[in-house]
Parts: sequence; structure tokens; C-alpha cells
Amino acid sequence: MNKNDLVGVVADKATITKAQAAEAVDAVFEAITASLKAGDEVRLVGFGTFAVSQRKASTGRNPATGAEIQIPASNQAKFKPGKGLKDAIN
Repeated sequence: MNKNDLVGVVADKATITKAQAAEAVDAVFEAITASLKAGDEVRLVGFGTFAVSQRKASTGRNPATGAEIQIPASNQAKFKPGKGLKDAIN
């Protein structure tokens, strides 16, 4: 499923236009992104939790040359599924 498919499903389930559904889906994504940028986690009970994890700097190798390269520290978005989602897919 891609974003357009999701918009179509939301439009059908909520009996709204695809344009309205696209705005709603975009608003949800923007709210989650803003919360993660602020360092907060987004907890959707029964679905899961979005959080930011700090990844330490490390040393890697260029596979083409074998030369060592420094991989900088970065923030990674993580998702942990909730019990409701786990139960639904098992």
C-alpha cells in the first residue's frame, strides 16, 4: 500500500472526498514528524509508538575501495508496534 492507496481507503471509510482524505493523511504525517523533531514520542494506543533513537558515530568501510570512512552520529525514527497491531497481524 502506498500513500495514494491509503488516501483512497481513508476517503472510502470516512465517506469524504479524496482531496479531504489527502489533507487528513498529510496532517497526521506532519503532526507525527513535528512531534518527533521536537524529541517527543507519538504513542497511538493499540497501534504503536513512534520514537527517535540516537545512533552513535561509527567507522565503516567503503565496499568499493576498502577504505575506512567515518559514519556520523544521527537520529533515526523507530516504530514499535502495539499489542493491537501485533495481534491483528498474527
